[in-house]
Amino acid sequence: MTSARIILIAKRSAFAKHVEDAEDPRARLLLKRRDPSVKHWRKAHDEHRRTLDAVQKALKRLGARTLVLRRPHAAFDASGADLVVTVGGDGTLLAASHSVSDIPILGVNSAPDHSIGFFCAAKRANIEEMLDLAIRGRLKKVRLNRMRVAVNGRIRSRGVLNDVLFCHRSPAATSRYIIEHRGRKEEQRSSGMWVGPAAGSTAAQKSAGGRVLPLGSKKIQLVVREPYVPRGQTYKLMRILVSPGEKLIVRSKMNDALMFVDGPYKKIAVALGDTITFSNSDQPLTVLGLSRR
Repeated sequence: MTSARIILIAKRSAFAKHVEDAEDPRARLLLKRRDPSVKHWRKAHDEHRRTLDAVQKALKRLGARTLVLRRPHAAFDASGADLVVTVGGDGTLLAASHSVSDIPILGVNSAPDHSIGFFCAAKRANIEEMLDLAIRGRLKKVRLNRMRVAVNGRIRSRGVLNDVLFCHRSPAATSRYIIEHRGRKEEQRSSGMWVGPAAGSTAAQKSAGGRVLPLGSKKIQLVVREPYVPRGQTYKLMRILVSPGEKLIVRSKMNDALMFVDGPYKKIAVALGDTITFSNSDQPLTVLGLSRR
């Protein structure tokens, strides 16, 4: 038995948000009609609930003191906890990670058939064994580099694990900005850019033509998406690897730009002339159960 202090972060499934919470009549109608757009909602919801129940029962058997939070994107105080456990998919772990600095985090993929769980080493079938090893400090761990983002010298985030999307507020508008790296400057027009540490290189960065970096890499990658290059010109700063100790600087030429931090929920407004600085964070994240690729 253990007296470990655990913070358990559980996602709200699409079914829970739209049907149970919002009582959305359209969602209910589509479910009744078995519409393909909501075909898997109920099955994924039920699987998630079973996994969450299994996690809570396992923690109780292990004697852990558990605080359950059901709003993954809400900030929380992790001080005093021994372990953070997320139940959902990668999105749940990413959201929770912004409140975690010096304690380990274990991701549980609650519905593997319906959610992506790259960062989630545990699932319902092995949950008690994984939790027991994690609590006793015997589960393998990887310290993942995170990215720091500052606007006009003010730090806005120290915990970017996946990526930042910087672009115009409207997806149909051209993003205009100036990139500066290693003394080189370049003015560009595009659909925006992805910037992120190695942990996010298998997702949007890769889809936009970037490299997949080793999970333990401390480099930051910039990938410009859909560049508009006028005839007779070339862009030289479309794919950049930023080494530890270096900074990537972006100056906005837009008055209504946004940065989306680790997904669509955390947004940072960027105005005309604002300067964004991307660099390595001094707060890596310890994720349990992963192996370096």
